[in-house]
Amino acid sequence: MSLISVVVPLYNEEGNVPELLRRIGAIMSRLTADGSDRYEIVAVNDGSRDGTLAALRAARAAEPHLVVVDLSRNFGHQIAATAGLDVARGDAVILMDGDLQDPPELIERFLEKWREGYDVVYATRKARRGESAFKLLTARIFYRTIRRMTNVSIPVDTGDFRLMSRRVVDALAQTREKHRFLRGLVSWVGFKQIGIEYERDARHAGETKYPVSKMLRFAIDGITSFSEIPLRFATYLGFGVSVSAFVYAIVVLILKVYGYNEPGYTSMMVAILFLGGVQLITIGIAGEYLGRIYDQVKERPLYFLSSVERTVPVAAAPEPEPVSQ
Repeated sequence: MSLISVVVPLYNEEGNVPELLRRIGAIMSRLTADGSDRYEIVAVNDGSRDGTLAALRAARAAEPHLVVVDLSRNFGHQIAATAGLDVARGDAVILMDGDLQDPPELIERFLEKWREGYDVVYATRKARRGESAFKLLTARIFYRTIRRMTNVSIPVDTGDFRLMSRRVVDALAQTREKHRFLRGLVSWVGFKQIGIEYERDARHAGETKYPVSKMLRFAIDGITSFSEIPLRFATYLGFGVSVSAFVYAIVVLILKVYGYNEPGYTSMMVAILFLGGVQLITIGIAGEYLGRIYDQVKERPLYFLSSVERTVPVAAAPEPEPVSQ
């Protein structure tokens, strides 16, 4: 008998909770109807400011398989997903978003591939409904850029919607870096992986929790977590500018010897601004990496649990305490 866990991080998704739990519960009840498997739904409240937590607690009466994980504050999507993976006890763990853009009905195909022996089954988006042309364009650029820049083969057009076997989840539990990029970490962990295509639905209710600023920060986290190319770029740029400046200095001296060089404000300002801009760019790139080192060496917990509310006991293992992780 296997235990299947469905992990869903939620932030201000009050309007999606009833339909989300209904659809997940329907598909999981059907898939486990023969008694060969059990399931749990691990819903992580990431410091929501609306009625998300109240809706989850109210739903536990009708859905005894629901596990409500409440974080002490908003830690962000990737940390909330990590908390859900840490609490989940399943032999197979499905991670999905709570806006119903990831269809729960795809879980059946996930489990088929898992039973064939795959440790990771990820969902690749062949269509994205309800998203703007700007979002589609930037997402396309992001996935292809990070694939070229990182030293890990990260599938394009693939989010966090995926199934992971227990050994993959246990492997992820050993990676405690602060600026998390889960889809990159799953690829880095390795094991046997396969993708399946699906059409991503429009959001069921509410607004996206990833505005442009968060999308940009997420992209930076992904690149800096798995690539040293920006640092190398800064080095190459510095050498290139130095060579150009040396050549330019020789040209200026030659022109001065032959009397063609006239002192000018424009050339001086161009040189100063160009060199100053290059220096600021390289310092900024180095600062991004230095900031991540600073966060990591403090060794603070990734998150704090306020509570874990579980109706149906899953195993004899002790319940996790609401402490830091």
